[in-house]
Amino acid sequence: MTLNIAVLASGRGSNLQSIINSIENGYIKDAAIRVVVSDKREAYALERARNHGIDAVFVDPLSFSDKDQYEGRILEVLDGYDVELLLLAGYMRLLGSNIVRHFKNRIINIHPALLPSFKGLHAQKQALEYGVKVAGCTVHFVDEEMDSGPIILQKCVPVFDDDTEDSLAERILKEEHQIFPEAVKLFAEGRLNIKGRIVLRS
Repeated sequence: MTLNIAVLASGRGSNLQSIINSIENGYIKDAAIRVVVSDKREAYALERARNHGIDAVFVDPLSFSDKDQYEGRILEVLDGYDVELLLLAGYMRLLGSNIVRHFKNRIINIHPALLPSFKGLHAQKQALEYGVKVAGCTVHFVDEEMDSGPIILQKCVPVFDDDTEDSLAERILKEEHQIFPEAVKLFAEGRLNIKGRIVLRS
């Protein structure tokens, strides 16, 4: 059986590309990205999808009277592809409870910080301002709070004295491109089990 995956993205989609590459080169087996959905018409993530023969859908939040209607439309799109796993790859909106509950324990996000530190936007800037010596990234399941679901994988990178937000982000991004596909591989192989806040790997 092939695992049907959908990806929500708002930007350039480099993490999306890492998943696409890992499926195409066989690192992630028995899985396929069926659709990429964006809240930004010009998101390069949509172009990446089209370049690989993946359906790309723009859903305009401004076309709906509220968040529930907007996310209702997204759910319609996802259900049309029988989506079993939803990935957030630079999706810059907090998911509402309808989507989170519909895909309970089947939504995975990548965040450019070592959670639970530095949640939300500009995580690298937050880390530098705090003066940490180690930063990194986290792949986690999504719940109804921001960046708070059970952690699947984390990777550390050093923080240097001359780091800027951009240089630290670039170093972290390289690790994101490694651990996000790894987490999807583990999910696809049925090797992740959630016990409370703890994710066990088999």
